[in-house]
Amino acid sequence: MGNVGEHVGVVADDERVVTHLFDCLDPAYAGWRWAVTVTRAARAKTVTVDEAVLLPGPDSLLAPDWVPWSERVRPGDVGVGDLMPAPEDDERLVPVSNLEGEDGVLDWDDRVGWDKAGDLALSVGLGPTEERASEGVAAALGGRPRVLSAIGRDTTAIRWYTSEHGPSTPLARAAPGPCVTCGFLTPLGGPLGRIFGVCANEYAPDDGRVVSLDHGCGAHSEAITARAGAAIAPVIDEIGYDLVDMPGVALADTVFESLDHES
Repeated sequence: MGNVGEHVGVVADDERVVTHLFDCLDPAYAGWRWAVTVTRAARAKTVTVDEAVLLPGPDSLLAPDWVPWSERVRPGDVGVGDLMPAPEDDERLVPVSNLEGEDGVLDWDDRVGWDKAGDLALSVGLGPTEERASEGVAAALGGRPRVLSAIGRDTTAIRWYTSEHGPSTPLARAAPGPCVTCGFLTPLGGPLGRIFGVCANEYAPDDGRVVSLDHGCGAHSEAITARAGAAIAPVIDEIGYDLVDMPGVALADTVFESLDHES
């Protein structure tokens, strides 16, 4: 074995069982070590080799721990042609049949409102269903076998509210008003509509995205009236000047006196 280096250590595994460690000289396995385990039977004088394996050392380069694909996928990873089916036990979804018998499947209790400081208070949780689903609920939902559960809506609300489209961003703090007072806000239906809407302003950075009602940006529909002060007067440069050609007269044929010439 030409890729075995110097002896670097020994480990006592058990009674009469010892593992000797040797450097690995193979450049493809830098930091790895050959581990040769030897043993001796009771009352025997001959030492035998049990096994010889290549093991990583403390400084060896290792691949990261394996993570299931469902935990590796991040938002935006699904591209054209990719499939990411939701598992059967996905807690974010619930069968449509549950709408007719389960309490609190799709509704939160009514604890979403404005706090004393004027900010939107996000407090969601499971509560009693206010309206029972009718017999034609499945047809009304477009024949979908599963719909968003209360847990799914809870996690979605928290994710949206704490994202860059929520109230805590520098863009929202500098806005002349919240989205709830903007004419371009398109409300959502259902419980999520209590907190979110969709921006319909093509000039806004959040156009076509879900935003919280207390989000905001400079493209607010009432931005002009919301700002104090009169219109800004145009700035006129009274110091500099530009040289231009006149019809029939070229600049090269014209003599200009210096502005600071004293007569």
